Amino acid sequence: MSALRVGFGVEDVMALRSQVLARNAALREVRAASEAGGSVQALGRVPGAGFADTLHNALKQVSAVQAHSSDMQVAFERGQVTDIAQVMLARQEAGVAFEATLQVRNKLLTAYQDIMRMGG
Repeated sequence: MSALRVGFGVEDVMALRSQVLARNAALREVRAASEAGGSVQALGRVPGAGFADTLHNALKQVSAVQAHSSDMQVAFERGQVTDIAQVMLARQEAGVAFEATLQVRNKLLTAYQDIMRMGG
C-alpha cells in the first residue's frame, strides 16, 4: 500500500469529484454533438462507407475504450499507475461508451420490430 498517499483528505476527494463531473460534462457535450449530426467523423465514418462499416468501426472504438479501462485497472492493481483519477476516468468513459452502445442497440431493435410490423 505504499502507492497510496498519506494525507488523502476531503480536498482530494472533492478535487477527484470535480474532475469526474467535468469529464461527464465533456462526454455529454460529445454525445449531444453526435446526436445533432455534427460529429459523424468521430464515429469513424468515412464518406461513402456503409452503415455496417460505420457500426463496426463504432463497436471497435467502444471495445478499445473498454480494453483501455481494463488495462488501467490492472496497472493500478499492480502499482504501475498511482493516479486513481485516471483509472476512474477510464472506467467512467468505458461505462458511458457501453451505455451509448446499448442505446443504439435498443433503437436498432425497435426500428427492426417496427419494420417487421409494417410488412404484415
